[in-house]
Amino acid sequence: MIRIDELYNNTFWPWLRQHRPGFRALACDPFGRSDPDSVIGYGREDVHEHNYIFFFDQEPIHLNYHMATFDEIVRRNKDINGAQGAIVTSERDSDNVDALCKKYGWKNYYYFFHGWAALDWYRGYDKTFLIKNLNERRIKKTFISPNRIIAGLRSHRLEMLYWIFKLGLTNNHISCPTVCPAEGISIYDAVRPLQELYPDVDSVFRSAPLPMQYAGESDHPMHSCWLSLFDESADSLLYLVTETVATGRRHHLTEKTFKPIAMGMPFIIVGTQGSLRYLRSYGFKTFGDLWDESYDDEPDDAKRIEKIAAILKQLEDLDDYRQAIFESAWEIIEHNWNHFYNGGFEAILWQELQAMLNDLEFDSRSHS
Repeated sequence: MIRIDELYNNTFWPWLRQHRPGFRALACDPFGRSDPDSVIGYGREDVHEHNYIFFFDQEPIHLNYHMATFDEIVRRNKDINGAQGAIVTSERDSDNVDALCKKYGWKNYYYFFHGWAALDWYRGYDKTFLIKNLNERRIKKTFISPNRIIAGLRSHRLEMLYWIFKLGLTNNHISCPTVCPAEGISIYDAVRPLQELYPDVDSVFRSAPLPMQYAGESDHPMHSCWLSLFDESADSLLYLVTETVATGRRHHLTEKTFKPIAMGMPFIIVGTQGSLRYLRSYGFKTFGDLWDESYDDEPDDAKRIEKIAAILKQLEDLDDYRQAIFESAWEIIEHNWNHFYNGGFEAILWQELQAMLNDLEFDSRSHS
C-alpha cells in the first residue's frame, strides 16, 4: 500500500535516485494545491542533472488556470541546458495533456494517482461495523448525491442538479449549498452562464429547497479523504458520483468514484465520456444489466447529463422495485468490494506504476 501523503518522498524520488540519477523531480505540495508557489523540487548536487520530470498527478489539467504553474516549471529548470522535460499526469487520452506537451515539448507519462489515494484513504473501513451488510439494507431512496463545490470548474454539477430539481427528484439524499465554499459565489449567480442552454435554470434553482444538507452537518464539510454518510448510503439504491471533471476528451476519475465501491453500492458516474469503460479497464464491473449505461458513450457533455437524469427519473418511478433492483446488483457489488479491498486493484495499479517508471526515456548524455 502506498502512503499517498509520502508518495514523492518515499516512492518516486528514491526510485529516481537509484535508477535515473540525472533526473530532477518536481511536484505540488501540499495535496490539492496546484499554483506556482506550491511547486517543490527534488534534486542532487553530486550528479549532472540533464532532465526533469514534473509530477502533476493530483489535479486535472485546466490549461488557462494552470498555465502559470507550467511556466514556473520551465523557469525553474532553465539552468539545465537543453533539458528534456516530462510530465506525469493522472489523465489518460486527454486533449489538454496533448496540448500541454506540444506547447512545452514535454514527454507525457500516466498512472492512476487517485486509485492509490482511494486505497490509502479508505483502507480499514472493511474492518469496521459502519457499513451495513448487503442483506440488512432496506432501500428507501433512489440515490445519494453529495455536492459541495458547485461553481467555477465544477459547473457540470449545477447541470446535474438542474435536472434533479426540474424532474422533482429532491426526495433523495442530496446536499447542495447556496454559496459555493470554494468560489464564494452564490448558486444563483453561478447558474447564470447556463441560461443559454437551460432558459428556465434560474426559476428552477429558485424553487428548489436550498440549501440542502445532511443531518448533523453544517457548512457542507469536505469529505474527500474518508467515508461518511453511512446511514444515507445504506438506504439508497445507488450513489450518484458527480466527478471532478465531466467535460472534454479525457479520462480522469478521482477518489469520489471509489466511495460507492468501498461502501458496497451501485453507482452512476457524472463524468467524461467513457468513464465507465475506463473504470472497467481496472477490473471493476458496472451496472449495464440493471439500467441503461449507454450514457457513457454519449459524446455531447450536456446530453450525457440529461441521459443520466432520465435514468434517475425512471428508477424513481420504480418505487416498489428498488429493493429488487438492489438485490440484483449484489454480485457486482461484492466483486467490486473484493477487487478494491482484497488486492486485485492494487496489483493492477502497482504493475502500471512500475511500467510507467521503467518507460521513462532519457538521452545518452552522462549521468555523472
